[in-house]
Amino acid sequence: MKKYIFLAFATLSLVACNEKTDAETVVAESAEVSATTTNLAQPKTEIVAENLATSEFKIEGMTCQMGCANLIQDKLQALNGVANATVSFDEAKATVSYDKTVLTEDALKNTVNTIADGKLYKVVE
Repeated sequence: MKKYIFLAFATLSLVACNEKTDAETVVAESAEVSATTTNLAQPKTEIVAENLATSEFKIEGMTCQMGCANLIQDKLQALNGVANATVSFDEAKATVSYDKTVLTEDALKNTVNTIADGKLYKVVE
């Protein structure tokens, strides 16, 4: 009986998001993205209100909220200069509030585009 429960749980975990396994691999593979692209090498700094900017952009390639949208959101949120990042799978959209003296919109888009060596997600205009 325990074998069947374990097998059912393992199967459910694998099919819950068809990109989850790839997304986990992506996290390991993309850990070495350059500091100039992602700004991860620097500690988070406080953002002055007058330097706060917000950008929204569409993202193609997401197949689920849990494995894709959350991965992208976590990558954006980890950037030095990002105050808040929200990625919606349903809307295929990212909304990012950031310090415009530290980051540019192009740097944010490049961060998304370079996840998984550019094989999964693409920012579209």
